[in-house]
Amino acid sequence: MAPSWHGSDGRGVTPQPRARGTAFLLLTLTILFWSGNWVIGRAVVGKVPPVALAYWRWLIAVLVILPFAWPHLRGRGSLIRREWRIILALALAGTGLHNLLSYLGLNYTTVTNGVMLNSSTPVMILLLGAAFFGLKVTWPQAIGAAISLTGVLAILTRGHIESLLGLRFNAGDLIVIASMLLWALYTLLLPRRPAAIAPVGLLAVCGMIGLVAMAPLYAWELAGGAAIAWSWPVAGALLYVGVFPSFLGYIFWNRGIEAVGANVSGMFMHLMPVFGSLLAWLFLDEHLQGFHFAGFALILTGIYWVSRSAAAPLAVAGEE
Repeated sequence: MAPSWHGSDGRGVTPQPRARGTAFLLLTLTILFWSGNWVIGRAVVGKVPPVALAYWRWLIAVLVILPFAWPHLRGRGSLIRREWRIILALALAGTGLHNLLSYLGLNYTTVTNGVMLNSSTPVMILLLGAAFFGLKVTWPQAIGAAISLTGVLAILTRGHIESLLGLRFNAGDLIVIASMLLWALYTLLLPRRPAAIAPVGLLAVCGMIGLVAMAPLYAWELAGGAAIAWSWPVAGALLYVGVFPSFLGYIFWNRGIEAVGANVSGMFMHLMPVFGSLLAWLFLDEHLQGFHFAGFALILTGIYWVSRSAAAPLAVAGEE
């Protein structure tokens, strides 16, 4: 028999119902925070350049995280140096470059295309996990992914799925796809993080590495004359993206992956069009229509279907 695993440690431990419920709540809050990030990102276009937005997001996040992370980082220097490869991969894939490419892509493509591509991340996680990380995709996961993705497409095409045939992809779409691939890679690499480094400590280190990686690009952007048009609303927007999507969002996402694994956690990305539509209704005066509710129902059905697989261990491919 193949040994089974669940969560991030590969020890075959199946989480208890209460632990699963907590993980699902944290993952749902994470997507709510990230959906707010899309609304904020749209609101500051023309006021905050894309590299500046990504850089200040993580500068604020690191400043918020460090007081909590420092006790976990003291005396860990040798461990961090020994595990530099996986830490560097997590930092580049999950903090610096992923966010930078997301904001950059939205400057060259429509919000509809960007959100749709973003919602394809769960499928990327399933495919990359099966192809390169030895993870088996269970039937509940495959069926749930198909149902949920149908709901995403129903919302994004306003109930006219045939309109997908008219979509045209440009350079911005390709940049967003690259960003989503990096996020899928981060999600799949996260279970391999050094267990001796607390999650908040790892997040601080990854954030600092991301800042170093973005610094030359930020300097290049400033040299080109692009600058932040400072105001109180802009400052509030930067504070939001630094605290909620970055600090709390990443902590909650990492905890969710630890509890229920990458495949199940990734499915919650399909909630982004749901929260995005609701936030647009609340703050941008956009109206909800019948296709929104149909899409919501399909998305929630798909996530419920996949979440049922969290009650059973997942097999590791290639181990008999």
